Amino acid sequence: MTQRKPPSRPRATPGATTGKVTLLERPEVAASGKVLDFPTPRRSHRVRNAILWISAVVLVLGGVMAYAVFSPALALRTVVVEGNSLVATPEVDAALAPLMGTSLTRISPDQVRGLLADKAPIEDVQIAAEPPSTLVVTVRERVPVAVLQNGEEFVLIDSEGRQLAVVAQRDQVKLPLIDGGTNAVNSEVFSSITSVLAELPAPVLSRLVHASASSVDSIQLSLSGDQKIFWGSAERSARKAEVLEAMLAIPATDPPVKEFDVSTPDRPVTR
Repeated sequence: MTQRKPPSRPRATPGATTGKVTLLERPEVAASGKVLDFPTPRRSHRVRNAILWISAVVLVLGGVMAYAVFSPALALRTVVVEGNSLVATPEVDAALAPLMGTSLTRISPDQVRGLLADKAPIEDVQIAAEPPSTLVVTVRERVPVAVLQNGEEFVLIDSEGRQLAVVAQRDQVKLPLIDGGTNAVNSEVFSSITSVLAELPAPVLSRLVHASASSVDSIQLSLSGDQKIFWGSAERSARKAEVLEAMLAIPATDPPVKEFDVSTPDRPVTR
């Protein structure tokens, strides 16, 4: 029996391809126009920039302040005084002369108060700068409530007995005269009298011609026209002042009232 040989496989010819197709991977094409990210500044750079910026601001502000403080353009050349009647304006100007040439930014209210501290009529001052070279000084004066006679002159005093000004004639001021001359400020009843006068409204105070007291409980005032006011003690003076003002507003009677008694303000009496 003859054996058959298995069929032989054809040999692959060099360079020939088989029936299988191999797909080759295509390289990715880089996208055109890609945005590149820049690296963020390092922390040390940010801190340095901040320090430089702050330093520049400080230098600018320092320059502005130095100009404001030392610039001759803001030097004081003119003083305007307001609100004064008892102390003369030239007197205030002379007292503030040391401030001339000082920058307005360096002048404080306390400096002005210190220079005017020896002016008895001045109780307080306020100042306002008006660039480039003017200082406005507004004076608040103490209020005179009575007159004391000193030789041929008359001295205006406030409720604390402080001597505010001197006038040559009694009729220059419409205030009551207190007996005893300038020594009256040392009397036992002086503070009681002046505390009463300080409570009176200006229209009533201007009508008084005299104030006296033999004791702290017997204060008496005199009006023009020979009318008297019996005040009593200084207690409840505010209420007594209200009652007296109302009584003086009543039309004159015939015969006229000779005395107003407000020593007991809840039960005033006329005589």
